[in-house]
Amino acid sequence: MDRRSTVTVDGNEAAASVAHRVSEVIAIYPITPSSAMGELADEWSAAGRKNLWGQVPEVIEMQSEGGAAGAVHGALQAGALATTFTASQGLLLMVPNMFKIAGELNAFCMHVAARTLATHALSIFGDHSDVMACRGTGFALLCSGSVQEAHDFACVAHAATLRSRVPFLHFFDGFRTSHEVAKIEPLSDDDLRSMLDSEAIAAHRSRALTPDAPVLRGTAQNPDTFFQAREAANGFHDATPRIVEETFERFGALTGRHYAPFEYFGHPEAERVLVLMGSGAETAHETVEHLLARGEKVGLVRVRLYRPFSLEHFVRVLPASVSRIAVLDRTKEPGAPGEPLYLDVVAALRQARVRGISPLSVEPLVVGGRYGLSSKEFTPAMAKAVLDHLQETSPRHPFTIGIADDVTHLSLPFDPELDVEPDDVVRAVFYGLGADGTVGANKNSIKIIGEDTPFFAQGYFVYDSKKSGAITISHLRFGPRPIRSSYLVRRASFVACHQFGFLDRLDVLEVAAPGAVLLLNAPCEPGEVWGRLAVLFAVGSIGYGMAWWTFTRRDLPAPL
Repeated sequence: MDRRSTVTVDGNEAAASVAHRVSEVIAIYPITPSSAMGELADEWSAAGRKNLWGQVPEVIEMQSEGGAAGAVHGALQAGALATTFTASQGLLLMVPNMFKIAGELNAFCMHVAARTLATHALSIFGDHSDVMACRGTGFALLCSGSVQEAHDFACVAHAATLRSRVPFLHFFDGFRTSHEVAKIEPLSDDDLRSMLDSEAIAAHRSRALTPDAPVLRGTAQNPDTFFQAREAANGFHDATPRIVEETFERFGALTGRHYAPFEYFGHPEAERVLVLMGSGAETAHETVEHLLARGEKVGLVRVRLYRPFSLEHFVRVLPASVSRIAVLDRTKEPGAPGEPLYLDVVAALRQARVRGISPLSVEPLVVGGRYGLSSKEFTPAMAKAVLDHLQETSPRHPFTIGIADDVTHLSLPFDPELDVEPDDVVRAVFYGLGADGTVGANKNSIKIIGEDTPFFAQGYFVYDSKKSGAITISHLRFGPRPIRSSYLVRRASFVACHQFGFLDRLDVLEVAAPGAVLLLNAPCEPGEVWGRLAVLFAVGSIGYGMAWWTFTRRDLPAPL
């Protein structure tokens, strides 16, 4: 097919763009970091932007996430196409209504920037704690791992829910995907119309509550009937994986981008395999590609449709040679024998063997581990460490990766110096102060590169929770191929420090590759910079001395 036009947007805008065009009612309670989805929808409707049917979606801002969930529930009962956006604690406030929406088999899709739940402390950053708390609601859980997938899967989820009548929770990693700016191929209105089944929409409208065809819903049921009625929905959930698969196939035929409920990448005779979902799977893909080039028999299973979990689709993608599997969860379930995805994989393999549909020649050893809680970095070095650990005689279960656990000693060691990114990818890091314009300028820069050059581009921006006035670090990449590096830049060919005072507080050259260019915003004439640096680092403190050593160890040009 011909190459499509491209845009450079973040994950929030990518998902909201689809949701706004396929919805009639949008109930919101904007919160950080998913607020951008709701706020964008509100802005578009205020500007008169229309949906696929020539109507401006009605955006209703409620006073809580519980109110937003109740509003969309009511809209669904009236036969409207509705959506909402949320994350973290806000998602938990929607759970009671989610049970009702799913129990009544309402076609509905919501979008979640998956985020940490407050436990021993509050964290605004990303992991899968919130969506894992919704496993029992009856919602289908569809996970995207990149900005392009957030855009594409929003369409797939809205299309599949109309056919299945099972409501969908489409989620992607908060911050890592929701706020990552990347170059994508957008879906046109005609693409969306092609994906949405008009007969399914008509059927959804026909189920609306109306005095012209009165029905009774929301009754109280006693033990004599509740169990039977609850089980009556089984067929709808059983059919959902196949409906999602068919929707993916239609989407692939339309756009040339092909997906499946579970996807395998790796050696056809892999012995060691990772299983995970979300943005971490992008990093794992990059790592497996690196190891394959070095002759290792490894592979990766990416989980797209987490609920309903189809054991048939899962075992179908596994190579028969697999003998060891590591399942990585981005959540923690205290007291459980393993995290949710790990338990699902173990149960699926067991059931497949009992039913005689397992393709595996031996019963694999399966271990589970935790990674990436509260947006903790997950790098190729960590993915490789897990694959290496599978070669041990008795791999550890459970384990953690990415931290040094000196309390329960569950963590695996890894080599932080491993770098698998190709040399033709340009990497740059910018240090700035919150509200000084650094982040805004870099967002503009990466969008210009993405939209006005043939390069693929990625921008990710690190803030702390203090926001304005705190340090910001912008991580930019661009190169000739799609960028799967869902982690911070560690070896930059260009480093910019926009605040001279950072030199006595930060090791700004920690991420500089040998021969890197340093751009320093100095409050003096160029000829005075080295003198200022000499004074700055001659103060004698340990911190200044370390900074000066860092500045000189990279073989940067000497002062003129």
